[in-house]
Amino acid sequence: MSKIQLYLKHSLTYNISLMMFAHIREFLETFGIIARQFCQVVKYIIKGQINFKQVIEQSSRFAVDSLPITLSIVAMTAIILSMQVAPEMVKQGGKDYIGLLVALTMVREVGVIMSGFAIISMIGSSQASELATMRVTEQIDAMEVLKVSPFQYLFLPRILAGIIMMPFVVIISSTFGILAGGLTAMTAAKDVTWLCYITSVWQGLYIRDINIMLLKAACFGGCISLISSSCGYEAKGGAKGVGIATTKAVVWSFVAIVIVDCIFAAAFYV
Repeated sequence: MSKIQLYLKHSLTYNISLMMFAHIREFLETFGIIARQFCQVVKYIIKGQINFKQVIEQSSRFAVDSLPITLSIVAMTAIILSMQVAPEMVKQGGKDYIGLLVALTMVREVGVIMSGFAIISMIGSSQASELATMRVTEQIDAMEVLKVSPFQYLFLPRILAGIIMMPFVVIISSTFGILAGGLTAMTAAKDVTWLCYITSVWQGLYIRDINIMLLKAACFGGCISLISSSCGYEAKGGAKGVGIATTKAVVWSFVAIVIVDCIFAAAFYV
């Protein structure tokens, strides 16, 4: 019996199962920590203990500093989409629907998702590394000794900045993407005029789609800031711990916004 157990422990199936259970356990632990810290933040929001100066500072950093890279990523995605779709639509006699297709794609999915990816790469990783550095250099411990809540001083301004500013970033980037897609469609396909493109944009784009996009963007911004701050706050182990916390924040933020996007799609479009 012991030989069978020894064989099973060295089998590929056992090791893969062990790895899967380890990842599931890590996911549940991380989710529990993030949920607990979110409750702490909500407590300060309910009490109205908000440092508006910090919120404005983080908002400027969240939106203004990340806007160039966000516009670049969203615009290039729209250009690639329009470059591939426009000629095929013209061949099938659907030139009057190119703008509609690009606009719906940008507003419903591409604009907010690509903006989220850009924010995670630039702002989320920065927030995680900042808090991780503060943790490993014992600055957060010093704050706690001085009776200053890290959740009020560090978490709350970043989360509110993400919730408030992410919709503005998505509006600007999606609009920029739609315009870039129109210019590309005029170049890539014949008989596509600017008036034809802009007219088709409004044929199937409704206020409901824009409202859902803004709500989704606010959720994305809050999730990115919350997860990044949480992973940085839980860092340990010196410089190596800072790198691990930053990587973990980026990975979990990507996973979170995909899950949230799936929930929105099931709730509003199914």
